[in-house]
Amino acid sequence: MQAPLDYLLHLADSALILGQRNAEWCGHGPILEEDLALANNSLDLIGQARLLYQVAAERINADADLKARFAHLQGARVDDAVTEDTLAYFRAEHEFLNHTLLELPHSGPLAGTASGDRDYAVTIARNFLYSAYMVLLWDALSASADTDLAAIAAKSLKETRYHLEHASDWLVRFGDGTELSQAKAQAALNHLMPYTQSFWLRTASMDAAIANGTGVDPESLHGDWQALVTETLNEASLTTPSEQGYVPQGHVGVHSEHMGFVLATMQSLARAHPQATW
Repeated sequence: MQAPLDYLLHLADSALILGQRNAEWCGHGPILEEDLALANNSLDLIGQARLLYQVAAERINADADLKARFAHLQGARVDDAVTEDTLAYFRAEHEFLNHTLLELPHSGPLAGTASGDRDYAVTIARNFLYSAYMVLLWDALSASADTDLAAIAAKSLKETRYHLEHASDWLVRFGDGTELSQAKAQAALNHLMPYTQSFWLRTASMDAAIANGTGVDPESLHGDWQALVTETLNEASLTTPSEQGYVPQGHVGVHSEHMGFVLATMQSLARAHPQATW
């Protein structure tokens, strides 16, 4: 049994984009230990994305209809093999299926062309909210009828548990720290929480994955996620914000104004030298 292609790409894209965002702290971490911690976090996420893209590419190359779907990518002809690099570096913004939460900058609300100082509280809050979700999802997917996906989920679960522990520890430090650190952590959570609504929205590929036993109904994880988030925030003396607000649509290819800037940074070298080998 195989998971739908777009289900695999959704998981891969989410890991890749958050890995790219967290990598922006490399050389800029607030302390050396955190500089290294976020770099390792990024490597884990990009590694998860690579495994998923490799499976996706193998299945695309084995299916003529899927192969034709990706024939438009720069540097690829119909008879060229699709690779993990093709999927990461040559798809356009609307073809990515990651959660909008993961493409946002490390700051409060900003217009796409604006820039602001990196706020470590925003980074930690995002990693916490996403890792709390992915710990539950990877755990459930480790029993997927798609054996390739199940193996990736089991490996990713171990890494994501560390990501959740790291982010949770820092949220507690922020919440129980100074008045300023608590205010920054609360502001970050207030800003990001509405973006978690997309965790629970089903798409056609999710419906297909649920139907054939390769995927998980995300709504089935909602209660456990809320309990996990609330428990940690209570320990941190922080208030759990409402999830209500604008409903993001990045998981169906409708992204924020920030996504194009992330991809421009990530894809520019590969697009400048599309036939290069490394």
